[in-house]
Amino acid sequence: MSERVILVGVETDETKYNFLESMHELAGLTKTAHGEIVFSLTQKRPRIDRQTIIGKGKVEELAQLVDAHEAELVIFNHALTPRQSQTIEERVGVPVIDRIQLILDIFAQRARSKEGKLQVELAQLEYLLPRLTGQGQSLSRLGGGIGTRGPGETKLETDRRHIRRRVSAIKKEVKEVEAHRERSRQKRQQSSVFQMGLIGYTNAGKSTILNLLTNADTYSEDQLFATLDPLTKRWHLPQGMETTITDTVGFIQDLPTQLVDAFQSTLEESRGMDLLLHIVDASAEDRQQQEKTVNDLLKDLHMETIPMLTIYNKADRIDEFTFTPTLFPSVLISAKTNRGKELLEDSIKQEIMNLLEPYIVTLNADEGQALSEMKRETLVLSETFDEENEHYIVRGFAKKNSLWIRRMDDELDN
Repeated sequence: MSERVILVGVETDETKYNFLESMHELAGLTKTAHGEIVFSLTQKRPRIDRQTIIGKGKVEELAQLVDAHEAELVIFNHALTPRQSQTIEERVGVPVIDRIQLILDIFAQRARSKEGKLQVELAQLEYLLPRLTGQGQSLSRLGGGIGTRGPGETKLETDRRHIRRRVSAIKKEVKEVEAHRERSRQKRQQSSVFQMGLIGYTNAGKSTILNLLTNADTYSEDQLFATLDPLTKRWHLPQGMETTITDTVGFIQDLPTQLVDAFQSTLEESRGMDLLLHIVDASAEDRQQQEKTVNDLLKDLHMETIPMLTIYNKADRIDEFTFTPTLFPSVLISAKTNRGKELLEDSIKQEIMNLLEPYIVTLNADEGQALSEMKRETLVLSETFDEENEHYIVRGFAKKNSLWIRRMDDELDN
């Protein structure tokens, strides 16, 4: 059963440039959380009201709209203080949540792995802890609607000390899981396998592209935050080289600090990557704002120096001839229709070649095992058999620390 929801947003001098896109995104988030939008109340003012965001008159109007539309929930496109949400809730008579609580709720629905669930619970508890006073009405909703999923009402109705103990316990558990993840990541880095990370604005099509390349069969729907838990899959280039591709959580404007902190380790999966694949929805009206959001977050995570290929997706929704990319290097494809798969593979191959070292190595005729390893571990461009000397001459590209680069150096020295 979906809840009947009224959305509320205030366009201020600070937010006027992306206000409509932000409200549109809020509507998408609400639908992802299974809310039915019955009305959207917007207001222009120089700055938000300190007590109620929208001012006394608009709160009265909101209360009337709640009655008229039989709304069960009000969602503000702003971060609400505990006092603001309590004041508005008392006046409109239904639960009131903000954008942050809505995003936390979606994360609670989407988390699948142990770490993902722990991180969501941690973010929710830390967010809700200062909001326990006076939240009786919204926290006691038996249906557990939007904004209450995750840790569960019983935990939130107990005393603060219990919640603080739970927060400490989760942080300890998360550290253990992170340590395990770090060990796995180091093992992958030492294996000389070329690693790629999919990043991008939420709903840009990262999981669809992962499925296109690897047949991973990951969850890919036209929803915000369809993917939460990082998923790493092997991908063999047409030439045979084995790589890994890691899908990560989508970025979003005004990502709550609780989520940046809580999902730091999730996004950090991409920190040790050799190449980032930045997926952009080419058809998005606020495409450049989305690109900026991703680039700003990468700077916050100190990942802006990692080489990046921008993949403009959803070409089937735009006029390709008038499209002008803003990030380079880039490629324009449509992952949904399989159009451009070869173009994508060629673009990734080109970037890999730019990042690896060229080599020429000779292999004896009886080194068939070494040749197959070379094809798996490096990007082999050509192999020719020299019948006179009975050996293979193999040309390709490999990582600097690769056995094959060292072997080439040894051959040159001799």
